[in-house]
Amino acid sequence: MIDVTGLSTRYAVCALTERDADAVLAIYRENGLFFRHCGARPTREQVLEDMTVTPPETARSAKHFVGFFRGGELIAVMDLIDGYPKTDIAYLGLFMLRAEEQGKQRGSAILSEAEAFLKAGGFRAIRLAINKGNPQSTHFWQKNGYVILREADRGKWGTLLEAEKAL
Repeated sequence: MIDVTGLSTRYAVCALTERDADAVLAIYRENGLFFRHCGARPTREQVLEDMTVTPPETARSAKHFVGFFRGGELIAVMDLIDGYPKTDIAYLGLFMLRAEEQGKQRGSAILSEAEAFLKAGGFRAIRLAINKGNPQSTHFWQKNGYVILREADRGKWGTLLEAEKAL
């Protein structure tokens, strides 16, 4: 089990709950490009679903839907799955920053700290999926060292690029 408070030394990190749904929704709404490419809508219902949905055959206890806070303000959201698809791989289902935080290397800094923490915890890699049609996401992940492994047609989600970074 991952102690999510260790994901960052710069920001307070904690599990997000239904009480945080409106703050998460505000971040979702600031990231319209992501939602245009994935076919979902930024709604409160989508936030609540994202807080609980897990990959197939994955225990709910493996899911960590967390927020990164600065001075009490939510600035980033991360959906982290412990040990998926293998026990030594962490899976990022979502990583999203407030729009005003983007382009300032803050996302890369959060990611770098999280990667170091996960590596110290015994993970050998982080895996994620990128919507093939989203150039902003593709650029961010490749800039941060994630390598595309394969493409997969995911129906309503479109073509996804499965990517991974060795830790």
